Amino acid sequence: MPTPQPAAAAPAAPNVHAARVQDVFYPCSDGKPMADNMWQADAIMAATGDLRAALPDALVAADILVYPERGNNRNKIAPDVLVALSLETHKRSSYLVWEEGKPPDWVLEVASPSTQTADRRAKRERYAEIGVPEYWLFAPKGNVYPRGTPRLQGLALVAGRYRPLTSRLADGQRMIRSEVLGLDVCTDGELLRFRDPATGRPIRHRPEVEAAVERAEARAEQEAVRRKAAEIRIAELEAALRSPTRHPP
Repeated sequence: MPTPQPAAAAPAAPNVHAARVQDVFYPCSDGKPMADNMWQADAIMAATGDLRAALPDALVAADILVYPERGNNRNKIAPDVLVALSLETHKRSSYLVWEEGKPPDWVLEVASPSTQTADRRAKRERYAEIGVPEYWLFAPKGNVYPRGTPRLQGLALVAGRYRPLTSRLADGQRMIRSEVLGLDVCTDGELLRFRDPATGRPIRHRPEVEAAVERAEARAEQEAVRRKAAEIRIAELEAALRSPTRHPP
């Protein structure tokens, strides 16, 4: 009688949410946090929202694992933000390059003091090897890069190596054109902004637009209350001046 074979071990906890292709698991988490701090997290989420508003027909994802090599689940990298043009926009547990048919078209890494060296060196080399056409770096809080290195950098892949994209001044701001996205990119305090080159207007995702409208409405309401109070005060003073027996309050 043949000896019973033990059942295959279930994947470990990080692998529970994973893509499975031909009995190879591709985990959707590497166990690392999306961000080291709130400045980094806010910049990542704002860029993701604005890019989705600007490119509704593109896949825009934050902190998703990219697997370049079929059958090798150790070969992975997690961009802070990626854009893949002309792909279906349905949600994915991970980005399998061989299934999507290409690497991401655009990748952003938002720096913190603990990640900036890897962003500028190891990740830059990895994205070049994968064939990502544009690689962008941004430091949201101050400038954690070496002296002389801008907070915002746009790099284009040329003959297997990344070369800086040309920047220009527009309305007093340093602007870089992303040829891949067809958008201008600039800094706005601790966030990135994406502008439509045709209109020059910044792109905002819906929650931010709604918040701005709410703030404007609140300011308008406060101004109306102040104006009404001023009108009442003026009316009281005028009434007091018309009355010979009363002194102004």
